[in-house]
Amino acid sequence: MKEIQDIVRAFAQHEKAGKQTALATVVHVEGSSYRRPGARMLVSEDGQLTGAISGGCLEGDALRKARLAMAQGKPSLVKYDTMDDDDAKLGVGLGCNGIIHILIEPIDTTQPTHPLALLQKVLERRRTAVVVTLFSLQDRKAPQPGTCLLYLPHHQNCQPFQHFLSPALLAQLEPHVLQAAAQEESQTVELEEQGQTYTAFVEVLKPAPALVICGAGNDVLPLVHLAQVLGWHTTVVDGRANYATAERFPTAQQVIVSKPEQVLSQVAVDQHTVFLLLTHNYNYDIAMLRQLLPLQLKYVGVLGPKKKTERLLEELQQEGMYLDSEQRQSLFGPVGLDIGAETSEEIALSILAEIKAVFAQRGGGNLREKALPIHAAQETSAAPFPS
Repeated sequence: MKEIQDIVRAFAQHEKAGKQTALATVVHVEGSSYRRPGARMLVSEDGQLTGAISGGCLEGDALRKARLAMAQGKPSLVKYDTMDDDDAKLGVGLGCNGIIHILIEPIDTTQPTHPLALLQKVLERRRTAVVVTLFSLQDRKAPQPGTCLLYLPHHQNCQPFQHFLSPALLAQLEPHVLQAAAQEESQTVELEEQGQTYTAFVEVLKPAPALVICGAGNDVLPLVHLAQVLGWHTTVVDGRANYATAERFPTAQQVIVSKPEQVLSQVAVDQHTVFLLLTHNYNYDIAMLRQLLPLQLKYVGVLGPKKKTERLLEELQQEGMYLDSEQRQSLFGPVGLDIGAETSEEIALSILAEIKAVFAQRGGGNLREKALPIHAAQETSAAPFPS
């Protein structure tokens, strides 16, 4: 989500300056690649790049093709075959042993549903959204519809579907969009309209984690800084007014001076919210846990030794609070991955890495130990054609 935030911010600056732009999106990958479908890069007419579609290998050639797409005023689908010797001649030495398809869309700001307008709407709220990018893999010279649909489930102020599709294509796409939203998992499907076959990348976009950090000591400073680098929303809470100040935490979105019993009334909590108890104050921590454990959050981190966490849980049980296995599973104490962290900066790294692993449903182990590829294979399924 950080990449989309940067792209939307850069687009606003280019638009204000009157610069033409194009959006390059990785839409399909066969085999291995540095970036996966959904990776994006904004290109301005004067060559400024925001985001990334590779590890730096494709950007130069994509810039040239983006300028061509801007001049022609229509989207184009570009194919990079890393197993093709021609790529080496072009200076695109990827070494990834795969085929990458990139859709380049010039941005027409006169259209209310241009790609950046849809991405801006995704950022306006902390809810899972679905974006559909439509392209023709079989015929790169065919029209490439591009970013064509945004689905905002449970949106109160507008229709959940915003699109510029024909009724036939929308009818084929809708069940896949709803399924992707319900399962929170992206998928690729094939569609057909009037003899033309299209591939649709149905992409699920989840909000970035929001960190509520209870504690405003010096060890929290690098944690807030690193979270800002990742594009994560941070709230710092402490009962000490001289510690919880905006001057100490300029990159935090919210700084609150509060007793533990009043914290939840001042912060927005959703399924992507994480709480970290870094107060070094046992009484503050247990008061927060009394409120947090019933919320069934994905992650609650507790700083300190394992004995401290066990003592907290034992005291809560003595008070009559029953803790089921799911509640215990969501409690991470001691907080962080075991990377040998000692300094506050290293501890911050271990905490954020653990949160990322939990939300990605990964174990946080060494990649070299994986028997399977790093990324799951991308599958394409055919949508049922209307009779």
